[in-house]
Amino acid sequence: MRILIVEDEPTLGQQLKSTLEQNGYAVDLSTDGEDGHFLGSTEDYDAVILDLGLPEIDGLTVLGMWRKEGRKFPVLVLTARDSWSDKVAGLDAGADDYLAKPFQTEELIARLRALIRRASGNTSSELTAGDVRLDTRSGRVTLKGEPVKLTAQEYKLLSYLMHHKGKVVSRTELIEHIYDQDFDRDSNTIEVFVTRIRKKLGAEVITTIRGLGYSLDDPADQPRA
Repeated sequence: MRILIVEDEPTLGQQLKSTLEQNGYAVDLSTDGEDGHFLGSTEDYDAVILDLGLPEIDGLTVLGMWRKEGRKFPVLVLTARDSWSDKVAGLDAGADDYLAKPFQTEELIARLRALIRRASGNTSSELTAGDVRLDTRSGRVTLKGEPVKLTAQEYKLLSYLMHHKGKVVSRTELIEHIYDQDFDRDSNTIEVFVTRIRKKLGAEVITTIRGLGYSLDDPADQPRA
């Protein structure tokens, strides 16, 4: 999952970026409203963490611009202002959730996970596909109840496909959502990760749709002959 943080406090921004990366997210960090708006308008993100008190362009304006442009990614608003009017203004501008500073990092991550789940149509923190289970809280993957060890990139790819279970996901979309902006993106590595995941979870877990991309389906959802 790829996240954009727009936060002008350098220490907080770097702390959030580091923590989210440790939790398996690909993260881009912007420190002002103008750059943040540009990234949100031109890159694909699974969620955005947006501070309201930004230089250049304030957060509410940035959020309103994104929504007018048709950008639908979930947005978690951060602000040092804890009045009810600021909360209402943020939600009315198109925010999906609100967190006042100071906050506990664990709460932010939990809210972020929930936003991403809801945006992809999932309600539970545990994603399932047949015998494969992925716990978004712990990052634990199991096959028939037995833990399976995945690399960071394998986990990111599997997580994205499981969040979009039943849909065909192109290689380009996977690249855009599992790597951050500064990563040297190589489309050939996607096939390598898919091959590794199949070896660990079973050849049938991910289907290659020739010319289109990949699909992860639940066997229980497949029509019976």
